[in-house]
Amino acid sequence: MEQADLRNWERQCTQDDMPKCRAACPLQMDVRPFLEKMAHGDVAGARKVLERYLPLPGVIGRICEHPCEGACIRQELGGALAVGALERACVSACPQQTRTLPRPPKAKRVAVLGDGMAGLVAAWDLSRKAYPVELFYEDERPGVGLLAAFPLLTPEALESELDALRRGGVTFTRRVPDEALLREAEERDAVFVDLSRASGLAPAADAVDAVTLNLAAGPERVCYGGRPAPDGRAVPVAWAAEGRRAALTLERVMTGVSLTASRENEGVSATRLHTPIDGLAPLQRQEPANPAEGYTPDEARTEAGRCLQCECLICVRECLYMRKYKGYPRVYARQMYNNAAIVKGHHQANTMINSCTLCGQCEVLCPEGFSMADLCLSFRQDMVRRGMMPPSAHEFALEDMAASNSLECALAFAGSESESCRNVFFPGCQLAGARGDQVLAVYDVLRKDLGDVGLLLQCCGVPAQWAGEERLFGESVERLRGVWESLGRPRVIAACASCCKTLRDAIPDMTVVSLWEVLDTECSSLPLGKAVCCEVPALSIHDPCSARHDGVWLRSVRSLLGKKGVSFEEPRLSGETTPCCGYGGLTWNVDPQLASAIAADRAGQLAHDAITSCIMCRERLVAEGKPSLHLLDLFFPSGNSLREMADAKGSGLSARRAGRAALRSRVLERYCGQPVEPGEDAGVAVRMTPDVLERMEERHILREDAVRVVRHAEATGDRFLNRDNGHFLASLRPVRVTFWVEYSVEADGCVVHDAYCHRMEVPGTSTPEGRYDAARNPFHL
Repeated sequence: MEQADLRNWERQCTQDDMPKCRAACPLQMDVRPFLEKMAHGDVAGARKVLERYLPLPGVIGRICEHPCEGACIRQELGGALAVGALERACVSACPQQTRTLPRPPKAKRVAVLGDGMAGLVAAWDLSRKAYPVELFYEDERPGVGLLAAFPLLTPEALESELDALRRGGVTFTRRVPDEALLREAEERDAVFVDLSRASGLAPAADAVDAVTLNLAAGPERVCYGGRPAPDGRAVPVAWAAEGRRAALTLERVMTGVSLTASRENEGVSATRLHTPIDGLAPLQRQEPANPAEGYTPDEARTEAGRCLQCECLICVRECLYMRKYKGYPRVYARQMYNNAAIVKGHHQANTMINSCTLCGQCEVLCPEGFSMADLCLSFRQDMVRRGMMPPSAHEFALEDMAASNSLECALAFAGSESESCRNVFFPGCQLAGARGDQVLAVYDVLRKDLGDVGLLLQCCGVPAQWAGEERLFGESVERLRGVWESLGRPRVIAACASCCKTLRDAIPDMTVVSLWEVLDTECSSLPLGKAVCCEVPALSIHDPCSARHDGVWLRSVRSLLGKKGVSFEEPRLSGETTPCCGYGGLTWNVDPQLASAIAADRAGQLAHDAITSCIMCRERLVAEGKPSLHLLDLFFPSGNSLREMADAKGSGLSARRAGRAALRSRVLERYCGQPVEPGEDAGVAVRMTPDVLERMEERHILREDAVRVVRHAEATGDRFLNRDNGHFLASLRPVRVTFWVEYSVEADGCVVHDAYCHRMEVPGTSTPEGRYDAARNPFHL
């Protein structure tokens, strides 16, 4: 990714944009931290915030015309925040909190003509950067005009800020700001003319540049600001902003820097920050009981507590992945960019890049359409292309994909003696592994109602796409295309939302429809009895995230539920805004704990038992204790009650791997008359208890992995004996993973007590050939 690309990504996230109140303030004062302090009763802390952002805080805090209130998004929810009154309450109740640190004066000299708000602020800003400033005033004391114009400003408050200016290196000289003084002042390095106190020096309004406050034909070292408002209104904060703008121009003049660069966002500006207020209840503005005296401490806390602390974070609030890494998309884009730039060393953001579910929910929720899925996938692809992504990141998932496409599991069946068909049922590798009986039941319905229907058992290749393995994904797609073309380019009926989306995107000339659309509109023999509904009086729909933009899929699922007579509830996040179950993007493989948390969070959002149209959604939810049904359970129950089916545990990695091979054998036997002889199970019998299998599942260790280790150890004697418990410990490294198994030898075979794995190479452990060979599986890793 180039720097320009990064900038485009960063701009798309508006979280760092100003809130509306700040954007409306000529000084761009961010009142959120101030109001937060006031809401907690920390008046001294709130005063420090004002002193950090505002010039002359004891003055402006009392007389500001508070334009921020006109932009406050609370206006329609109880009234705008009383920011002006709260600032007055703060500066009235609390004295100055910070000290001005002495600095060595710089050689450049500055003159300010006029003691209005603009002139005082220009002197304030320049003196804090160690420029010696001489300010000229006309009346008997500096700032008298402010006292006359603003009754809320006390002489004590004004004198306190004037003393701060004196300590900062500003000298005050009484002299009328006229043409003679201006000619003398122009010998200085920089000059500012405050037109509110030197109206006789005012040039034409259109002769002053709005950004630099210079005259177009005049010297750059002279600025003009503080012009009275056309309607005569006092606008102190607008004048203060012009004083600050002039100070910046004059500093740039004195340091030889461009006067106009990066100044487009000064003063009142636009903002794209979107603060969600849907469902937010109005909260009425707290008015002071005694307006003349202002807010009491309790009243100030109540009013300040109404602040919404405006921010976006819509995507972060709904996404556990983004909450885990304690940032937001703009931050993540920078972190990923920096991570990819590391040539040697530890890529600390790899797990973050690989943990996104790629579900696309954030893009739908974001007002600017920011897609963490596109961002993360682009970095996965880039790091894979450059050889910077460790193969261990997605190895298990890609091996599982390879197994789905191997000769043991994959099958292309035209459905008749012909080599082609008009339709082909594509259940997807996960449904094929978890629900072989239902796949065959659906296939029989399709054959009965559509006639010419084939069956295609293999993986669509999406694990390779999610892993950023573009070459591997391309090979998978081409292989699938070849099989599809050999079947006569039939219409593909897909039962998996990820398969639908992947095939439509990767093979545009392939017609892909969802199984639910076909069952809903083209199948008359689908069992529609409603007697089962009493077992599940109400269900909560959980849509697959891959179908969020597939309106036909979503409508067909709901139509089928209606035909079955099932009452269902739409959760708050559903359809287009549905969250992932934790399976997508290979999150389950990279960060199982996060994947479980995502599934548990989604389960908590569902008021009733879940009904899903994706088998992996059902598997993920039920693993977190959420009773869940797959849509096919309503039409083809397994013989148990629906309540038992909803409570039943998921199939698991080992069972799905074995289920795919078993389904292929059953298809060959049932429809092709090719009985498949069971292979000889050579070697010692190996047993393992359910709790051991559950631990192995969490560690991504298949049952066949543990069996292979035990049988290899028993055949070679390559094992260690633990004399304390009589158990053996053996290891094997069939691929890039070393498996360790603790087992005991019993009279009727071996019993596995524990298993774990790692990717270190341990000297002395055997390393036979890999699990798959290229001749039998073209997707060998």
